[in-house]
Amino acid sequence: MTAERAGNRAAEAFAERFGGLPEGVWVAPGRVNVIGEHTDYNGGHVLPIALPHTTRAAVSRRDDGRLVLRSLQHPDDDADVAVADLEPGTPSGWAGYAAGVVHQVAGSAPGGLSVLVDGDVPAGAGLSSSAALECAVALALRDLLDLDLGPGDLVDVARRAENDFAGAPTGILDQSASVLCTEGHALFLDTRDRSSEQVPFDLAAAGLALLVLDSGTTHHHAASGYGDRRRECEEAAARLGVDLLREVPDVAALDALADGTPEGGRLHRRARHVVTEDARVLQVVGALRSGAVPRSIGPLLTEGHASLRDDFEVSVPLLDACVEAAVAAGAHGARMVGGGFGGSAIALVEADAVDAVTAAVADRFAREGAPAPRSFVAVPSAGARRLR
Repeated sequence: MTAERAGNRAAEAFAERFGGLPEGVWVAPGRVNVIGEHTDYNGGHVLPIALPHTTRAAVSRRDDGRLVLRSLQHPDDDADVAVADLEPGTPSGWAGYAAGVVHQVAGSAPGGLSVLVDGDVPAGAGLSSSAALECAVALALRDLLDLDLGPGDLVDVARRAENDFAGAPTGILDQSASVLCTEGHALFLDTRDRSSEQVPFDLAAAGLALLVLDSGTTHHHAASGYGDRRRECEEAAARLGVDLLREVPDVAALDALADGTPEGGRLHRRARHVVTEDARVLQVVGALRSGAVPRSIGPLLTEGHASLRDDFEVSVPLLDACVEAAVAAGAHGARMVGGGFGGSAIALVEADAVDAVTAAVADRFAREGAPAPRSFVAVPSAGARRLR
């Protein structure tokens, strides 16, 4: 669906449900992270791209003090609540992510808002459908209410909505990707000082494709072990006497954590993943900057998956099956993406091998007794913007 058609569909659906056209339609994309998982809340580096899959928010102001949220994907789960009554957990479910954004700027919207949401970012697939929703609504509020919010401010508003309202203790990776990414590039972001660089990422020109494979195992950051991993990283940093694991100079410096106790061993593994993953991001960016054929980054992706599986322990059997089957079928590299405990994997493949790799993964899933994964080729796309 073209952006124009998507915007028209959202506007028409808004008119059907609210009795008039919206004041505008805003869009924000999902994301897939090329490399750099669980490094963002540790002050490290990340390298996401925005997906062509987006969430659209058709929005108008109200004068009755209420926030009314409706979704084409959740037609039986509308929300209607007074802006003054917004609080973490109210409303819940999908509506909580949008309401959390309004809650951040509630003083600027006392009259209320009508919001119609439409989108095609797969939910629960580790592709940041929640961040796409938050960023689309945040951008709409900035424009409609004439708020003085730059791109970094939009990221912060959306991230706080996820952390404080929806209860998911994520870092800034997802919202940064949704707001800041540009077409044809990967976003190289330093999450400690917030500096960023648009790195050209034209796989098609090299005869390659980045294949996304949705395992079908859904995850939810607020209810998964994501928060446990974040707490373990914070504990490891405290024991090492640093504020963030980004500040650890090398893997050898982590030896102090391995004190012979089960807890020390666990913290050592968690920190080792973060330190080595941050190094992998820098290696991948270095290769892309040098003009090297991107095939060379494949082994780093597979290395990253092994670290997420063994040291960070956030993979699940079907994600491991995705990676193993893809590499066995000729992928240059593959890894799980997102926070873990379900979601999707990516595989760097020759463009003419997409069908063969997809079939190999589907065959492996069949042997595991699971339905074939949904799949698509990820094309680096534009970040959040107004459609109409």
